[in-house]
Amino acid sequence: MTDVRDEGGATAAASGPGPSGKTPMREVLIEAAFQLFMEHGFERTTVDDIVARAGVGRRSFFRYFPSKEDVVFPEHERCLTEMSAFLAASTDDEPLDAVCDAARLVMRMYAANPEFSVQRYRLTREVPSLRGYELSVVHRYERTLAHYLRQRYAGDPNGALRAEVQAAAVVAAHNNGLRAWLRGGGHGDAAKPVDQALTFVRQTWDDAGESTESGTAPTPDDDVIVMVAPRGAPMWRVVQKIEKTLGDE
Repeated sequence: MTDVRDEGGATAAASGPGPSGKTPMREVLIEAAFQLFMEHGFERTTVDDIVARAGVGRRSFFRYFPSKEDVVFPEHERCLTEMSAFLAASTDDEPLDAVCDAARLVMRMYAANPEFSVQRYRLTREVPSLRGYELSVVHRYERTLAHYLRQRYAGDPNGALRAEVQAAAVVAAHNNGLRAWLRGGGHGDAAKPVDQALTFVRQTWDDAGESTESGTAPTPDDDVIVMVAPRGAPMWRVVQKIEKTLGDE
């Protein structure tokens, strides 16, 4: 591989040079793409622009990325694979604790490169097509967690429902904490807001379980909230609307 350099003459790098001292081609393409996204916007940047900035051919781009959108989320396939392997090897007695730990793998992926993660967060907020792509990735994480939980709750008559609800809650809580860190510019410890959010889910589920076991039921005077949301709405958006409704009251 030749040593690829950007327009300023410095070797482009996203995660540092490899053992040979040269930046891996994949990282060069990511760096070139984000330079252009920041300068000209995502929609106005083409694959031809990216390979021209990186100093390589189109074949090199498509060897690593199926589309321009995949450059924005380059680590998620690897993280999904690691999450599946982590859950398959988990010996945790409590399934909910296992999926909370699995969700933290995503947080650590973002925290490994705060500057890049914040750039991506801001870019995704500005580009509708990237928000849609991001939602599809989030849904895949949720499906991975739910699949694990369905296996763990196989003997429970409500196991499938329990798995779906817990997976959605964990993903929503994780993303809430992670976005708080990203909105703060990626400063400080990303684990702190994520841990707080996941602890909230764990405690809420424990409290719900205790109420069910003790036979406690809502009183007739308790409020009931009915909300309609699009099928594809992310859980964090649903929770946000519920919180707003409670706040208005």
